[in-house]
Amino acid sequence: MNSLPTQRVLIIMPAWNEEEAVAATVAEVLAASESYDVLVVNDGSTDSTAAVAAAAGATVLNLPFNLGVGGAMRAGFKYARRMGYSRVIQVDADGQHDPRNIAEVLAGLEVADISIGARFADRGDYTVRGPRKWAMLVLAKVISAVAKTKLTDVTSGFRAANDRAISQYLDHYPAEYLGDTIDSLVVALRSGCTVTQVPVEMRPRQGGTPSHNPMKAAIYLGRSVFALLFAFTRKRSVVPSNQPSLTVPAGE
Repeated sequence: MNSLPTQRVLIIMPAWNEEEAVAATVAEVLAASESYDVLVVNDGSTDSTAAVAAAAGATVLNLPFNLGVGGAMRAGFKYARRMGYSRVIQVDADGQHDPRNIAEVLAGLEVADISIGARFADRGDYTVRGPRKWAMLVLAKVISAVAKTKLTDVTSGFRAANDRAISQYLDHYPAEYLGDTIDSLVVALRSGCTVTQVPVEMRPRQGGTPSHNPMKAAIYLGRSVFALLFAFTRKRSVVPSNQPSLTVPAGE
């Protein structure tokens, strides 16, 4: 395994047909801090995502076909472990996650194993309505009870992990629908990892087309409830015992 300075951070950026936005997103992340390395996991794209990401300064990991965010993140975590990173953070390739918030989300790892950039925590004007909102409220309430701390945005993909969480993710990080958010978080919590959240602001997509519509929102409601129930049937992972559990203050 290669050895890297412990202060370096791997930015894992799953990307599927994001040629319009990924170059600008990579450049903006790299400009935010000299300690950031960007890994774009090209998830079976059929456009020029890989080429423009590499030209912008990212390391590109090409998957042979589309696996979804969960599969792309699994590949990213394996890369992180192989290359010796002890801190990673997922950032969307479409530019919705503001790179200026990365340092704030990473700071959450000082008190927890997993730090979530929360869109619904009294910062910014990001809103959702209808079935998606109902689902997010239910999910947040249930998972907050499991985490023993208040969480408002458990489906956010803007989240960081320390070495302990990376180990747990390598043991269990599902590729199913919502597995990369709900399922992975529930199993990590039940396996002994701790979580906190940090308020962030979301931005409009910098390119591409949003995937949400009323029909998909209704489907999201049903699938999210199923994903939550399924997550509780998963076996717990064995979190490395040589790293003590961390205490997250209530209400973080």
